[in-house]
Amino acid sequence: MSKLNARLKRKARIRRKISGTPERPRLSVYKSLNHIYAQVVDDTRGHTLAYVSSRDKGMAGGEGDKKEAAKRVGQLIAERCKAAQIEAVAFDRNGFPYHGRVAAVADAAREAGLKF
Repeated sequence: MSKLNARLKRKARIRRKISGTPERPRLSVYKSLNHIYAQVVDDTRGHTLAYVSSRDKGMAGGEGDKKEAAKRVGQLIAERCKAAQIEAVAFDRNGFPYHGRVAAVADAAREAGLKF
């Protein structure tokens, strides 16, 4: 089994258990080789409520490493959630191990006041 197939299998297993509601939307984190993306989704309506990525204009400059960019993404997603009056989310690691950049996004969002 390839790494991608293993991740997709873990993702499907996680998504069976986690679903976003209007009261507690799902915070989905995806990482590529160079960037990290976070979005808050209401699965009942299929709408994205907030979105941040390391490719956004506010993230430009390339200062620090990828883990620092992940922390900044976590802080920004928490700020945008608070602006949209979202206080609690269900964390979806998207099949990635809770380690490194994925954990950095989660920890930064928690420190910024998002509950999950």
